[in-house]
Amino acid sequence: MTIPYLQLVVMGVFALVFFRAGQMERSWAVLWATLSLAASLLALRFLNWGLGGVFLSQVVLFVGITFYRMWKSE
Repeated sequence: MTIPYLQLVVMGVFALVFFRAGQMERSWAVLWATLSLAASLLALRFLNWGLGGVFLSQVVLFVGITFYRMWKSE
């Protein structure tokens, strides 16, 4: 069994990006990073979408967080 290093690195980078974005927004950074990892694992392991699915899941997560924050601010 080979270890998908590229997928692990991409997952880690996205989790770090969401963590830092959460810190900059003074929001729940750990939750954002956890949701990023969960979205990546869902795309990779359960849906078998590959790296394209990881990118797509991160975009969907970003849009979801954006809409949630817009809804909460009103």
